[in-house]
Amino acid sequence: MKIEEVSSKGNAVLEEVKKAIVGKDEVLRLILTTILADGHILLEDLPGLAKTLMAKSFATAMGVRFKRVQFTPDLLPSDILGVSIFNQKTLEFEFKKGPVFTNILLADEINRAPPKTQSALLEAMQERQVTVEGNTYELERPFIVFATQNPIEQEGTYPLPEAQLDRFLVRLRVGYPSKKEEIEILRRRMARKKEEVDITPILTPEEVVEMQRAIEDVYVSDAILEYITEIVLATREDKKEIEVGASPRGSLALLKLSRAYAALEGRDYVIPDDIKAVAVPALSHRLILKRELWYTKVSQESIMAKLLERVPVPKFE
Repeated sequence: MKIEEVSSKGNAVLEEVKKAIVGKDEVLRLILTTILADGHILLEDLPGLAKTLMAKSFATAMGVRFKRVQFTPDLLPSDILGVSIFNQKTLEFEFKKGPVFTNILLADEINRAPPKTQSALLEAMQERQVTVEGNTYELERPFIVFATQNPIEQEGTYPLPEAQLDRFLVRLRVGYPSKKEEIEILRRRMARKKEEVDITPILTPEEVVEMQRAIEDVYVSDAILEYITEIVLATREDKKEIEVGASPRGSLALLKLSRAYAALEGRDYVIPDDIKAVAVPALSHRLILKRELWYTKVSQESIMAKLLERVPVPKFE
C-alpha cells in the first residue's frame, strides 16, 4: 500500500470516528497514529470522557474485532488469557481462548486489577503471543490494547509498574469538552434519538495490517534521527527534575510514531514537526520525576514540553 492510500484511508477512518466523538481531533489523530505504528494506548483521564467510546468507534471504523474487559480486584490472569478445560468426550484438555484473542482489547480501569493480572498482558503486548501451561498461541494481527485508568481514584487500585507503562507507546489525556462542544454532544444525541452511534466500517483487518507495513517505507533522515536522540538524551541529562529518563524504547517510540504521523499527513518522509507532535505523549509516561515533585502540580507532560522547547530543531529544507 502506498503512503497516499494510508493517508486517505486513515483520514476516512478519522472522519467516521468523529461521528461519535465531538472535538478532540488531535487526540483522535494520535490514537490512529499509534494504531498505525502498531503500538498500545493508555488513556488516563476522568470518568465519562468517552474513552471507551473512542476505542469501540475505532474498532468499528477499522472493521476489526473488539472485546472489553472490566478490570477488577478479583480478576485472574486466566480471565484474560483463557483456560484449559477437560473435555469428557475426548478425555483431553482443550484450551478455551480468553478475550485477549481479538484485534482491539479494551482493558477498562486497568489499575484496579492486582499486579499478577496486569502482568498477564505483558507478553501479549510485547510479543503478540500468549503462553498458557507451556503452550504458546499467536495473536491475530492487528492486536492493539487500549487501557484506561482513572487518575483520581486511589482506593482499591494498583499503580501500573514502570515496566508495563513502558509497553504503552503513548499515554493520552482526553480532557473536558469546551462549552460549544458539549452543546454539540447534546444536539447529536437528540438528533439520533438513541444512545448508539452508527459507524460504518471503512477498512478490513487485512488493510489495517497493510497500512502498518506501509509505515516502514517512510523515510527518516540522519538529521531527524539525531533530533530524536537529542530529545531522549535530554530526559536523561535533566537531573534537576527527572530521576530516570527515557530508555532506548522511548527513541524507538518516537521513530515509529513520527513515521505514522507523517504518513497520515500524506508524506513519505518525517519532518521535525512530526516529532514535536508525538514527543510529549510518547515520552512523558516514561519519565520518573524527583521525589520532591510527586506532591506538586508539576506533571511529566509539562516537564517534557519544556525539554522539547530546549532541544535545537534541525534545519529542514
